[in-house]
Amino acid sequence: MPRGRPAAQVTLSEADRQELQAWRRRRKTAQALFMRAGIILDCADGLDNSAVAKRHGVTLQTVSKWRTRFARLGLDGLVDAPRSGSPRSITDEQVEAVIAKTLETKPVNATHWSTRLLADEMGLSQTAVSRIWRAFGLQPHRQESFKLSSDPHFVEKVRDIVGLYFDPPDRAVVLCVDEKSQIQALERTQPILPLAPGLPERQTHDDQRHGTTTLFAAFNIQSGEVIGETHRRHRSQEFLKFLRTIDASVPDELDVHIVMDNYGTHKTQKVKNWLARHPRFHTHFTPTSASWLNQVERWFATLTERQIRRGSFRSTRQLEQALKRYIQENNRSPMPFRWVKTADDILKSIERFCMRISNSGH
Repeated sequence: MPRGRPAAQVTLSEADRQELQAWRRRRKTAQALFMRAGIILDCADGLDNSAVAKRHGVTLQTVSKWRTRFARLGLDGLVDAPRSGSPRSITDEQVEAVIAKTLETKPVNATHWSTRLLADEMGLSQTAVSRIWRAFGLQPHRQESFKLSSDPHFVEKVRDIVGLYFDPPDRAVVLCVDEKSQIQALERTQPILPLAPGLPERQTHDDQRHGTTTLFAAFNIQSGEVIGETHRRHRSQEFLKFLRTIDASVPDELDVHIVMDNYGTHKTQKVKNWLARHPRFHTHFTPTSASWLNQVERWFATLTERQIRRGSFRSTRQLEQALKRYIQENNRSPMPFRWVKTADDILKSIERFCMRISNSGH
């Protein structure tokens, strides 16, 4: 005669079966829940406990436990019950007070709260304050900068420039032009200690200054190539020389669309007269305080990271040679940037930001 209690009957509704199958398919399902769903599906298909235990590599007791739990409680029976533990030591009111204090006040002797300062103020542990901040995404130590353009023609200029990026004109090149001024030729006061296993490259915190130079650059948005030259000053005379360099570098049969900012040297009468005598040049000015629209600024950031910031130069001439070598290497295997945001995306993003800051209470 068979021994033991009869196995609990498992009957699945169509909704329960679909939910269990979804648990099995879902990539982020916990491993334990994944296994329990499989056990119940197999039990519902008529397999006995021994066959189910063998298929899932568990004991008979495990199969019996989850079969019984499901028969009694349904899907809820497969989820772990809340575990017992020590009661909360911090009340909801204390959590709310920490958040309000962080957001609405500042300490007397600092510009922002730290976990230690706020813990002393609130009579809590530093760990408790830290956990509350993490839970609500509060980071008083961080600060980001922003500036909104006040250009009355902001929308029109954004649409014009982004339109160039997404749909450049036929038989034309689009060049993002600007100058990186006051690049300092800095030499470390002592030799740089090279990278070694377990040790980063090391250099002195102080330096000797050997003058400055200015790099004029035109970034071709279609090819990623750069036209560049250095000058010791950055007046309209130097900018005119650079425009002549661009004119000589671009084939005569192509129009030239230049994206540039509103710096004074770009708009002098001499520059305007030169552009009037060269009708193939078409200028597109970025809105004021919106240099991020100019792709050459991104190229300048890469140049700074890879060539300037950690460089050591004994003279301005050596710095200029390094900049020219960098441009040559860039043009051997140029890589254009991929512009992804449409003008509508940009304008909607700025609208959302304006709504946030207008409701910030400042």
